Amino acid sequence: MKMSQSLLSEIHYFRIPVTNLSESVTWYTERLGFTLRHNSGELAVMALESGPLFVLVEADQGSRGHFTIGGQPEFSVGFTTTDINALHSRLSAQGIQTDEIQEDNGHHYFHFFDPSGNKLQVHN
Repeated sequence: MKMSQSLLSEIHYFRIPVTNLSESVTWYTERLGFTLRHNSGELAVMALESGPLFVLVEADQGSRGHFTIGGQPEFSVGFTTTDINALHSRLSAQGIQTDEIQEDNGHHYFHFFDPSGNKLQVHN
């Protein structure tokens, strides 16, 4: 059955599990430049300049916001940057686990991990 018009207008937020909410709030604000909008102690609402909200939820130790294919983690959340080289250098210099920058038909991207082990991607 095909709907002629969606009753949904936008993606409002994404939820991602973290193992230590306080540590993750600090990491996402200091390392990636998110703004903290709200912190209930169980979840924190984070925001960038535009796009959906990013909600960090304190979850069980083994929880991750990514899935696996062939036993390898695949990212669920992708970010955009205007300067991928500068961001890669900054994250690497801060000791954050990052992959090398890849290129696919003029599209540059790399993967990195947050303190809870969530695999994330950024592209330009």
